[in-house]
Amino acid sequence: MFENYRVFKTQLAGKPISFEVGKMCGLSNGSCLVRYGDTTVLCNATASQKPRDGIDFFPLSVDFEEKLYSVGKIPGSFLKREGRPSEKAILASRMVDRPIRPLFPKDMRNDVSVVMTVLSVDPDCQPEIAGMIGTSFALSISDIPWKGPVAGVNVGLVDGQIVICPDEAQRAESDMLVTVVGSAEKIVMIEAGAKEVDDDTMLQAILQAHEECKKMVAFISDVQKEIGKEKFTFESQEIDHDLFEAIKDYAIDRVKYALDTDDKVEREARLAPIAEDIHQKFEETHPEQAEQIDECIDKLQKFIVRRWLLDEGKRVDGRKLDEMRPLAAEVGVLPRVHGSGMFTRGQTQVLTVATLGSMREAQLLDGIDSEETRRYMHHYNFPSYSVGETRPSRGPGRREIGHGALAQKALEPVLPNEEEFPYAMRLVSEVLSSNGSTSQASICGSTLALMDAGVPIKAPVAGISCGLITEGDRWMTMVDIQGLEDFYGDMDFKVGGTHKGITAIQMDLKIDGLTPEIIKEAFAKTHKARDYILDEIMLKAIPAPREELSEYAPKMTTLKIDVDKIRDVIGQGGKVIQKICAECNVKIDIEEDGRVFISAINKDDIKRAANIVELIAKDPEIGAIYKGRVTRLMSFGAFVEIAPGKEGLVHISKLENHRVEKVEDVVSVGDEIVVMVTEIDQQGRINLSRKDALAKLEGKRAAEGR
Repeated sequence: MFENYRVFKTQLAGKPISFEVGKMCGLSNGSCLVRYGDTTVLCNATASQKPRDGIDFFPLSVDFEEKLYSVGKIPGSFLKREGRPSEKAILASRMVDRPIRPLFPKDMRNDVSVVMTVLSVDPDCQPEIAGMIGTSFALSISDIPWKGPVAGVNVGLVDGQIVICPDEAQRAESDMLVTVVGSAEKIVMIEAGAKEVDDDTMLQAILQAHEECKKMVAFISDVQKEIGKEKFTFESQEIDHDLFEAIKDYAIDRVKYALDTDDKVEREARLAPIAEDIHQKFEETHPEQAEQIDECIDKLQKFIVRRWLLDEGKRVDGRKLDEMRPLAAEVGVLPRVHGSGMFTRGQTQVLTVATLGSMREAQLLDGIDSEETRRYMHHYNFPSYSVGETRPSRGPGRREIGHGALAQKALEPVLPNEEEFPYAMRLVSEVLSSNGSTSQASICGSTLALMDAGVPIKAPVAGISCGLITEGDRWMTMVDIQGLEDFYGDMDFKVGGTHKGITAIQMDLKIDGLTPEIIKEAFAKTHKARDYILDEIMLKAIPAPREELSEYAPKMTTLKIDVDKIRDVIGQGGKVIQKICAECNVKIDIEEDGRVFISAINKDDIKRAANIVELIAKDPEIGAIYKGRVTRLMSFGAFVEIAPGKEGLVHISKLENHRVEKVEDVVSVGDEIVVMVTEIDQQGRINLSRKDALAKLEGKRAAEGR
């Protein structure tokens, strides 16, 4: 039945990987089932037969679909089915999108859809990598025009050794996790999280990863030659060259004047009447090409910006290639919040707010990997007013989620661990105005907010971007790119890190790849810029984390109790722990390993609750003195609760140092009295003595008086 069924096998960093074609998804333009260890991902690429009307961009969609059955889970939602993509699925989609997008024809307007469906997961073989390579394989053998193949791998650093495609155990110990995608000749995409890894080690890891990518690219190329379809022809949407030249001759000098300012608002105000004049003139002479006029104006701006850089070394705002825009940093911007920091770079401005909470406020995750909770969350918001537009808010899109994740990745390595700082942390970066590099400004603002909140970070982190302009073999980089340089340039190379090393990288390209020389220069420029931002701007605003938390932030302490005592602290139906929380005005979280987290606004409340928990978790000791509450009166004595759920008997003969006729003559229900443990019988019953406790305390006071 499946006469076209083929299986192509090879290895990826020593692990078997295979690609099955011809059995499934026969109506896709290109399809393959990737088996990488026990990880299985179905990759499909499809394209529309005709271009989409009325657009001036290439319509590509990339989706990474996580199926919880792949890890033997039933979705936790009410509907019990997968809902909107998880944050990790969105990040995986973006990771695949970035390297494949530049390799499609820029003048094609046919819709292209890439879907990676995760069917089973082997923790040692990451499905994102299988999906990346499977996408390249499917596009390569399809009839969709595409200048691949590419291939991707992950790189770790374990005990100082570079490891290609580390397994789950190695990833847990690794000082970095870098995803590198490359073609046969160049590096197409880099995304990294690292624990302050130095530039040279990071570069060597990237280059070694590229060598592994080349092997897979050669394998896919051979398969493409064997079974690949002929690429279909499409209706080119390239703008009319003669129309562009006519508009250039007519308006280039005025557009140059409009662009030649460091003020984005002024630039747009200058351009508006010029664009209107161009439309009036050329819509009369070229009515059949009226829709292309805006594209020509845009292309003219790109032509000017690139020529200035390549021919004159001139930037739009007059800066030198290694010069940053004016910078400013401020902390304590908002009252009552736990921490706030604002970072300004030219006309880009980001305000980050830090909120601390108890560990019960950590995020619960329902995904296909082993991470089930997240104590540090970073959210990034990009409202329309930040770019002077009136677009209604629709919640975070993929870009916002990606930028928040990048800032989170940059700051995670410097955060204190749970034992040092038992808090859940949420940072929210609000973009107030945007003219390029808002994601890197959010890294800087977030460092300021954490320090303002009193979080004892190991080192401050700064973020900076590096741009690129290429023409044939010529290329040049520039640091701290603004909006136009990002839009019309060839690269946005974002690097976050400390003085010591790199903590995060994200590289966006519009060309077919980078050489090692370009990457090395980008590292050098971003490191120098990071050092300047940290020393001259951020650390002058706040030189170290505040020693005290905000008065509005919850205070926290951590205890460790015997696992067998967790049941006693919680009590039947949660009665004991609820009583402690109510009486002491605290929140208590207990982990399965016996860790107890107690939080409250008032430190005295925490101390009181901690003492109670310790009393419950600690077996009473003979001779120990407790302050307890009378709970019941009997003819033969009084029962006293020395800790929630722990009660003992004070016999009538042990209430006073003289004879007592009636228990009621000495104590009443609700009284707080001091008692000493005198005996614990074989059944665990506790005998107490008020008389002995008073005598012992009196003796102690007398001894201290002497």
